[in-house]
Amino acid sequence: MAYNHYILVCGGTGCESNKSDEIYRNLIAEAEKQGVKDQVQIVKTGCFGFCEKGPIVKVLPEDSFYVEVKPEDAQVIIAEQIVKGREVKKLLYKKDEANKNKVAVEDIEFYQKQLRVVLRNCGVINPESIDEYIAREGYVALEKALFEMTPEQIIEELKISGLRGRGGAGFPTWLKWDIARKVPGDTKYMICNADEGDPGAYMDRSTIEGDPHSIIEAMVIAGKVIGAHQGYVYIRAEYPLAIDRLKIAIEQAKDYGLLGKNILGSGFDFDIEIRLGAGAFVCGEETALIQSIEGKRGMPVPKPPFPAQSGLWGKPTVINNVETLANIPVILTKGGAWLAKIGTEKSKGTKVFALTGKVNNSGLVEVPMGTTLREIIFDIGGGIKNGKKFKGVQTGGPSGGILTEKDLDTPIDYESLTALGSMMGSGGMIVMDEDDCVVDVSRFYMEFCVDESCGKCSPCRIGTTQIKNILEKIARGNGEMSDLDKLEEIGKAMTKASLCMLGGSAANPTLSTIRNFRDEYIEHIVDKKCRAGKCKHLVRFEIDPNKCIGCGLCARRCPVSCISGEKRQPHVIDASKCIKCGECYNVCKFGAVMKK
Repeated sequence: MAYNHYILVCGGTGCESNKSDEIYRNLIAEAEKQGVKDQVQIVKTGCFGFCEKGPIVKVLPEDSFYVEVKPEDAQVIIAEQIVKGREVKKLLYKKDEANKNKVAVEDIEFYQKQLRVVLRNCGVINPESIDEYIAREGYVALEKALFEMTPEQIIEELKISGLRGRGGAGFPTWLKWDIARKVPGDTKYMICNADEGDPGAYMDRSTIEGDPHSIIEAMVIAGKVIGAHQGYVYIRAEYPLAIDRLKIAIEQAKDYGLLGKNILGSGFDFDIEIRLGAGAFVCGEETALIQSIEGKRGMPVPKPPFPAQSGLWGKPTVINNVETLANIPVILTKGGAWLAKIGTEKSKGTKVFALTGKVNNSGLVEVPMGTTLREIIFDIGGGIKNGKKFKGVQTGGPSGGILTEKDLDTPIDYESLTALGSMMGSGGMIVMDEDDCVVDVSRFYMEFCVDESCGKCSPCRIGTTQIKNILEKIARGNGEMSDLDKLEEIGKAMTKASLCMLGGSAANPTLSTIRNFRDEYIEHIVDKKCRAGKCKHLVRFEIDPNKCIGCGLCARRCPVSCISGEKRQPHVIDASKCIKCGECYNVCKFGAVMKK
């Protein structure tokens, strides 16, 4: 059926949590109520990426881009645009309040420097419709792999493309597949690693939510190349939306003869099972992941042998993360040379980042390799919130380092970030401003690593705890200058001696901040001061007598009654009783309470 209009409603987790499903249902109800249900198709898609402005609704063919939509807006969208043919101006994206004119989607700064390869179908198709995936060249690559190309030819295309693992290690994808292909044996396995556990990261989850068939297609192709007939998607149980859509996609693929026995009559069999993880960060490491699938406690094992040689149940196993696999159908459809034109000499293609933190336009970003940090944070991200000063950016999650203003023009690729003491990681990117404390941030990441360490190896088990204790000591005002040397010594020992990269990279945030913000550590240790006011043991509150009008609100809200003063007279804080909760600072309407 041909429709006059198509309404796309963002159905990613972020927008769903902000009532986009209610918006979707209201649009359907309003279309029927207003008598236009035969004129408009309403589709729930995957993530549009522009999470800061969600929930997002897009109307075609006008290309109307509606932001911060509420469930009650469904009535006016149907009444105005579908019935009367005019856009709802109050919902359209505007660059700023001063500019009331409509901005074309392609001119929105958030999207201008992006290139969507992995996210090509997210926000475009209904992820629960295999027909819509097929309409956008879906399963064309699988057909080529089954009937037109040999495994050697497919590996050659991957080699030409320069695709490297997007899970963090950056290992050449073609080489991993080729090693597994050459290992003799009738039983081999293909695993999709969807155990995305970095704080603030949601790239893989969103890719599955918005385009699950691309992962299925890639896994079948990989199975054909290496000689595997069974695949597993290892995904966190706390990603229910991604899991549901993956289940639907698997059943649809089976119904269409694209999965299971004798795929497309080719004689090749391949099936996929979903295995749910319990949320252990260490299970993102491939050998720990394998242990978990086997029903054991998820703990890394020494390498070699590598999984491509001896992995799941001792059989050759290829493990690729979601983003890596999402590139495969495109490479076979458009050719490896097409992808190789994108990016830098050693880092080809694009990279997806979850841009979060103190940035105006947070969201899911896909850019060509070689794009600078400045372009992502200030051009795509729109700069720092509330006009604050940029302080640093954490790349690579708890395994990455914190980079500073001097690093903003660094092109993003594997080698450049590693040279700066950080890493690409899976793609988390958290922006910090002047109100963030590097000691506090380092302590947060180390607490995370302490909680997530499996405890198998001493360097990680003991090292993370010792670093956390020293950081807590510094944050409480009890630090000594010798502590900085201890932090560096422990961190370097962990990097060299840990069994897996959880311990091997856990010290990166601490080591990078000592290197880049040493003066701030010294300030905590020598001056007993936290300039950002985040380390509460080093903060003191005072009342400016010239601003205090004696309203008494601060005294009434103080939980320990350490504020005194006569009515309409300046009040005073007794520092010896103050527990530094900050309630007085938060409630003062006159800026009289100062944080020092």
